[in-house]
Amino acid sequence: MLTWKDIVRFSVNGNAEPDQRVEKSPAQWKAILTPEQFRITRLKGTERPHTGALCSTYDAGKYNCICCDTPLFDSSIKFGSGTGWPSFTQPIKENAIKYEKDNSYGMMRVEVMCNSCDAHLGHVFPDGPEPSGLRYCINSSALRLIKEDKDE
Repeated sequence: MLTWKDIVRFSVNGNAEPDQRVEKSPAQWKAILTPEQFRITRLKGTERPHTGALCSTYDAGKYNCICCDTPLFDSSIKFGSGTGWPSFTQPIKENAIKYEKDNSYGMMRVEVMCNSCDAHLGHVFPDGPEPSGLRYCINSSALRLIKEDKDE
């Protein structure tokens, strides 16, 4: 289980190697993403709070990167943080997420990105529920929910 210490270590010393790398030109990303998805994932934008389609969705399944379809989060670790964005306590795998220090807007935060394609997802904070204490605050537009098949 990742902790805040691990997140800070990754943001300072480098991230785990991803299982795969996906690289495309801006034109290629624009061709497969909506303008809002492109703005958020490729230009480091954000959604207004409480507007994302996945904010209040709690269906069983996996949350994949909208850009490259890499699995990032599982619905079992999603929780209602009250912040207005989908929130998770852990990534699906330690190497699924990339971490970078973000000093924009006059504050110190840790940006989270898809480790496979560098899509901006949101930020992680040390104010989540136990046992990890982490809150991954993620833009809905950066995710695709792959619902579990109830017949499996």
